[in-house]
Amino acid sequence: MKGRSWSLVFRNAAEGIVYGFRTQRNVRVHSGVAVIMCSAGFVFGISRTDWMFVLAAIFLVMVTELMNTAVEAAVDLAHPHIHPLAKAAKDTAAGAVLLAAVFAVVIGCMVFGKPVLNWLGLL
Repeated sequence: MKGRSWSLVFRNAAEGIVYGFRTQRNVRVHSGVAVIMCSAGFVFGISRTDWMFVLAAIFLVMVTELMNTAVEAAVDLAHPHIHPLAKAAKDTAAGAVLLAAVFAVVIGCMVFGKPVLNWLGLL
C-alpha cells in the first residue's frame, strides 16, 4: 500500500495546529506570550544560546498544549461520560502543559531577568 503524500501529511499537521489555535484559548494565550517573548528577545538582543532556550521553551509549551488537546478529544470520543480513567488521562495531559509552562517561566526569568532589571534601572 502506498503511503500518504508529503503534502497531505503536512496539510493534516497544519490543520491540527489551526484547530488547536481556533478552539483552545490556552493555545492562543501561549502564542501571544510567545510573540511577546520573541519581541523582547529582539529588543534586548539576547544571545544565540538564550534564543535556543527561549525557542525550546516556547515550542515545548505549544507541543504539550496541542498534545493535551489531542488527548482531550480522544478521551471525549472514547468515553464522553465522566470516568476516573478519562479524568486521569486529561489531568495528566494538563499536568504536562503545566510543567512545560513552569519550565518556560524559569527560562524567561533566567534569560530576561537581568536585561529587564537593567532596563528598569534597578541594577
